Amino acid sequence: MTDNRLLDDDKKRKNISITGVAPNEQEENIINSFNKHLHFTLVKDRNSATNRDFFQALAHTVRDHLAGRWIRTYQHYYSRQAKGICYLSLEFYIGRSLTNTMINLGIKNSCDAAIARMGLEMEELQSMEEDAGLGNGGLGRLAACFLDSMATLGLAAYGYGIRYDYGIFTQKIVDGWQVEEPDEWLRFGNPWEVARPEYVRKVQYYGNVEQTKEGSKWVNTQTILAVPYDTPVPGYENNVVNVARLWSAKAPDCFNFKIFNDGAYLDAVIDRNIAENISMVLYPNDNNFEGKELRLKQEYFLVSSSLQDMIRRYKANKPANLICKKMVMTDFPDKIAIQLNDTHPALAIPELMRLLMDEEGLTWEMAWNITFRTCSYTNHTLLPEALERWPVSLMQRLLPRHLQIIYLINHYFLEEVKAKYPNNIQNIKRLSLVEEEPVKQINMAHLAIVGSHAVNGVSKIHSHLLKTETFKYFFELFPERFQNKTNGITPRRWLLLSNPELAEVITYQIGDNWIKNLEDLRKLVNYFTLKKM
Repeated sequence: MTDNRLLDDDKKRKNISITGVAPNEQEENIINSFNKHLHFTLVKDRNSATNRDFFQALAHTVRDHLAGRWIRTYQHYYSRQAKGICYLSLEFYIGRSLTNTMINLGIKNSCDAAIARMGLEMEELQSMEEDAGLGNGGLGRLAACFLDSMATLGLAAYGYGIRYDYGIFTQKIVDGWQVEEPDEWLRFGNPWEVARPEYVRKVQYYGNVEQTKEGSKWVNTQTILAVPYDTPVPGYENNVVNVARLWSAKAPDCFNFKIFNDGAYLDAVIDRNIAENISMVLYPNDNNFEGKELRLKQEYFLVSSSLQDMIRRYKANKPANLICKKMVMTDFPDKIAIQLNDTHPALAIPELMRLLMDEEGLTWEMAWNITFRTCSYTNHTLLPEALERWPVSLMQRLLPRHLQIIYLINHYFLEEVKAKYPNNIQNIKRLSLVEEEPVKQINMAHLAIVGSHAVNGVSKIHSHLLKTETFKYFFELFPERFQNKTNGITPRRWLLLSNPELAEVITYQIGDNWIKNLEDLRKLVNYFTLKKM
């Protein structure tokens, strides 16, 4: 047995000693676990089970092998008080999880052999898995690749998003025309997720702001519950399992029994329906007022529930004698880093300010220092007209306290601008968070830049254009904030999983380090002249 006292932190993580977790899973154990789940979890036998049942049994079997690693990963982070990287994104285009998880756990070959021994076809079982309806494009795929990469690097990373009931839509072609139908990806359940109702958060909307001796107070609000579901994100063969925490919206009182007994059956569940609309679909149509309001609700729902959860995690790592309001938050930026994936989560800046001032009792100066040092912003959009903006009238109706905070942020920021560019009215108009024309609205990209200590583009040319065109005047003001982070993809899903034959050829020539370090593929340049590989 290895003496753990002689191992460094990284080796300890790789030498997990949780019962039932072994480096190389045996076929017999997989078969036994598969049959156990078919019998006890799904209550089926081989005669009555369908391919979907077989997929569920296999998925639960694979998830069993995640469990010990999952628990130990968070024990490790907690014991080290590791800094948490919190990635906020409205999308996580994670795709199917079964094969990717087997590969990252190093049990793919054993699972293939076990399934074959039972007379089943692995490809048929894989095809039964629903594609997670959590994203629809490059923004979401980038977020998923980052989570995979950070888990493989052993970083204490947390994805925060929304658990959409129907994703965006399923496309069908009928008589040559596109027909959009709901993407019911959860209709058969999701074997990977774990509900965490004990960590439910309350999210507020509407109401008004009252001035008290203690400061501003947001009152008469409507409350929605945010229920978290955790989806595991395993690193590649390193025993690390991180988490994407996805929030589902629920009403505090989902059923009005009195109204139901009075015969108003639809009215009895109206509060539930209004609440659940928030996490119903990705990108609801915003061509009307209701759609715009729902989108803004979604964005605030994501940031409020996630920030409350981050503060809860942060305090959980503090000794009980340090849980006092002003002392407990001073090193928050040293323990939590928040990455905003585009402008959708930009409301995190005024929301963190609100939580620090209104809930934690900090001064404006302390709250701003913490917020600025904690937040970073990734921009995906070059066209100024495509940058997200919200009408002030809608913000005043839905989030009055946040509008108040945004106005104050803008006031202090413009004072800084005036000091650097005196008598330059045009520059003030260009840089203001509040645009006056054509309607009064909040420019969310400007808010994200002002409230973040780092701003990045997603390619060299993109970052260059941000500095020279889109945000030229911000770059002149804050050149130290702007940087580049070239987007990449995970070679594990997009090569090792997608094209195993090619992956085998590459590994034969240059070794397998490319699986964790994509730069190693440059070594293939040495083999361009080969006629055969």
